[in-house]
Amino acid sequence: MSELPPVMREADQGRRAAGLALVVGAIGVVFGDIGTSPLYTLKEAFTPHYGLGNDHDTVLGLLSLVFWALNIVVTLKYVTIIMRADNDGEGGIMALMALAQRTLRKGSRTAYIVGILGIFGASLFFGDGVITPAITVMGAVEGLEVAAPGLEHFIVPITLVVLAILFAAQRYGTARVGKVFGPVMSLWFVSLAAIGVWNVIAMPEVLHALNPWWAMRFFLEHGEHGIFIFGAVVLAVTGGEALYADMGHFGAPPIRRAWYFFVLPCLVLNYLGQGAVVLRNPAAAANPFFEAVPDWALYPMILLATMAAVIASQSVITGAFSVSRQAMQLGYIPRMRIKHTSHDTIGQIYIPGINWGLAVLVFALVLAFRSSTNLAAAYGISVSGTMLIDTLLLALVARMLWPRARYWIFALCAAFFALDVSFIIANGAKLLQGAWFPVLLGIVLFMMMRTWRRGRALLQEEINKDGIQLSTFLPGLMLAPPVRVPGTAVFLTAGTGVVPPALLHNLKHNKVLHECNVLLTVETLNVPYAPAGKRLQIDSISGKDFYRAIVRYGFMETPDVPVALMGSCDQCDLIFNPMDTTFFVSRENVVSGRRPGMPVWRDRLFAFMHRNAAPATNFFRIPGNRLVELGAQVEI
Repeated sequence: MSELPPVMREADQGRRAAGLALVVGAIGVVFGDIGTSPLYTLKEAFTPHYGLGNDHDTVLGLLSLVFWALNIVVTLKYVTIIMRADNDGEGGIMALMALAQRTLRKGSRTAYIVGILGIFGASLFFGDGVITPAITVMGAVEGLEVAAPGLEHFIVPITLVVLAILFAAQRYGTARVGKVFGPVMSLWFVSLAAIGVWNVIAMPEVLHALNPWWAMRFFLEHGEHGIFIFGAVVLAVTGGEALYADMGHFGAPPIRRAWYFFVLPCLVLNYLGQGAVVLRNPAAAANPFFEAVPDWALYPMILLATMAAVIASQSVITGAFSVSRQAMQLGYIPRMRIKHTSHDTIGQIYIPGINWGLAVLVFALVLAFRSSTNLAAAYGISVSGTMLIDTLLLALVARMLWPRARYWIFALCAAFFALDVSFIIANGAKLLQGAWFPVLLGIVLFMMMRTWRRGRALLQEEINKDGIQLSTFLPGLMLAPPVRVPGTAVFLTAGTGVVPPALLHNLKHNKVLHECNVLLTVETLNVPYAPAGKRLQIDSISGKDFYRAIVRYGFMETPDVPVALMGSCDQCDLIFNPMDTTFFVSRENVVSGRRPGMPVWRDRLFAFMHRNAAPATNFFRIPGNRLVELGAQVEI
């Protein structure tokens, strides 16, 4: 076969290099959480809470459970199946919720239930985001207990210092340090595999754990109490949802290649190596990860583990930023100040409110639990809940979008459902030991998100109820027009059929009307990015005096209203001049009333959240020197 021409050969090499760069980048960002699970998974399984011995059959059974959990939950469920349910290339529970809702009739009961599931799943995701930095960094620093037992009292202070530096550095973004994530995590996984091979060679008996018979034998020997070991096994698959959530950054193929051919083999080898160490030395069950490391490599491994833990925490924190922005766009949480940390990548953002809220909760967790073993008791139930919701949404998406494959996917979803429920039951048994924390946090966040969503609907109902219909207002206004002033006035409004309160207040107090008036509504679509042709829609509703404009964004985009408006529109002669355009917005002061809708405490909670939300003008990037705010009091 003849060789390719030089130009084609260079292009092929360029594509391979770009593909390899994506794979390495995915290793650095996507697999941080699941890649640091070996630090504490087997250590937690051998704690007195589960009452397991460290005999031959128990060790092989436990290793078999971990191996098959990785393959069923991560390889089959997330990497092979769920990653096919992409929302225009984006993943994650909010994207999956939006994808499922697109297949349903708007306002239907099923769409409402899907929205509830998505909100609760996002709430549990934040619970995961609080525990992951605490348990990964502390699990890495605890290697000092093995290297130098006298340093045990310094573990908590060192953990807090590392976490403080991590959260303080968020404001600078990850554009620079992110370049080293891939190489560092690649070195981490290679080290995991090397440690595993080193110990497996000394005890090749552990390879029998790959046989599923040992997992079944474990349950036969331990009976109904065997299900509770899933409370430790689930720690091995934490981070599986992150593979799906980060799909939009790298694409599915690089993530799949990295998992199938690199990450999964390295993790399996390390777990087998830890099991081999426990078989040789039962006392190593106290911390099998660091006991498996040769003495000469202990301190370098502690340093590398700490770096990997920081990277895993960084991935969870940036994931919390992304989910928060999606939730803001979809109207589930109040608007917050968003800072872009990269001039090249729009997805790299920093949300101060989310960052420091996470920091306070993480510090409180470290001080309250004081060890990765105690934190492991709290870990897992939020992850299990998120995985269960993913299974339910996957079944719905398969029913609507994959008619040819839905029957065999339904069968797999039934198996996934049973496994997810087992994880929840096992972790539920640890409620009094610490699992109550992520459950309570998830419930609180869920209630806040539901209150914000419902409160916004009630607020809009009150505004519309007292509003004047455009169809009757404009003809009457033109019969006796007020004083006209030059320029363009843009009135922001959530409804398209009533007169914006800001327009009424402007006429009432200033008694003037601009030459050109635009009633602007910003819509968020259930797709990641709005098509360019649907970004801006402008229709004339009264000659050249009044226009209705709709600006559309996807839930992954950051709105910039002036950029969307400035320029000409193909549908009309309206041109926005930045120096001749004034934006008018009504800022409501919400007070609790006795009207039916929500309990009084939720009314007050919504009013508090509304007062402290970032102004819509900041969120939409409207310049302050072209803005007029008009206040109004609304009772809900």
